[in-house]
Amino acid sequence: MQKQTNRARFLALSAMIAALYTVLTLLAALWGLAYGPVQFRFSEALTILPAFTFAAVPGLTVGCFLSNLFSGYSTDMVVGTAASLIAALGTYALRNIRWRGIPVLAPLPPVLVNAVFIGAEIVVLSPGGFAWAEFLTQAISVGLGQLVVCYGLGLPLAAWIRSTKVMKKLFY
Repeated sequence: MQKQTNRARFLALSAMIAALYTVLTLLAALWGLAYGPVQFRFSEALTILPAFTFAAVPGLTVGCFLSNLFSGYSTDMVVGTAASLIAALGTYALRNIRWRGIPVLAPLPPVLVNAVFIGAEIVVLSPGGFAWAEFLTQAISVGLGQLVVCYGLGLPLAAWIRSTKVMKKLFY
């Protein structure tokens, strides 16, 4: 019975994270911040969650896929989803590197992976094709947006999860 309860809890938590990621991305899309070279997806703050539970890995991956259904680019569904999966696994791998209980390196994989993957995707799909200078420009643009959200919103979220009894019970 305990195994079924744990499996149901894992699936429910993954589904909640996927739904929350999708809703937050669509809110960012209302202001033109969710897709393209300048991205400021509020949902990317949730990329800190694999530092607290492995259930966030499939949750973020599915949430990204669902969000990218609205991007208008079929490649975004593949490239963006793959980037989210790799970044979530990287965050999970760095979960134990903490300072005062906060996983300070956990936001780094989403910043780096999305900068490279999405930066490359934007350049490859551009009319001029791939060019290193353009790739670096796009990677820096995407990376800076990710850096602001993942560290500026993600680390405070991590601190809040760590300090809140309800959240501790949910994630631990």
